[in-house]
Amino acid sequence: MEWSTYLRFLAALVFVLAVIGLLAWGVRRFGPPGMRAAINPKNRRLGIVEVLPVDAKQRLVLLRRDDVEHLVLIGTAGVTVIEAGIRQARAAIAGAGQSQPKSGMGGS
Repeated sequence: MEWSTYLRFLAALVFVLAVIGLLAWGVRRFGPPGMRAAINPKNRRLGIVEVLPVDAKQRLVLLRRDDVEHLVLIGTAGVTVIEAGIRQARAAIAGAGQSQPKSGMGGS
């Protein structure tokens, strides 16, 4: 094969990748609202707070909706709600840590 064949192949590959990239950008920018990227991620109402694998087939997932969290178990048998309506614990934990008096080492 000649070098011109390789060069044409490389140019075609770059062109195809550029078209795919432009299409992906166009769908994210102008596509349906469900497919668009979030405009302001700080204003998101839904989120996954934490995921903890229990075993090879099950996971505990802490989901956040507005200011309420829900603990669910996801596995091969389906989805089980462990606890619903958990108020965000971050403020409670931060407040509890500040209200406890600090004890020093030593006995004066």
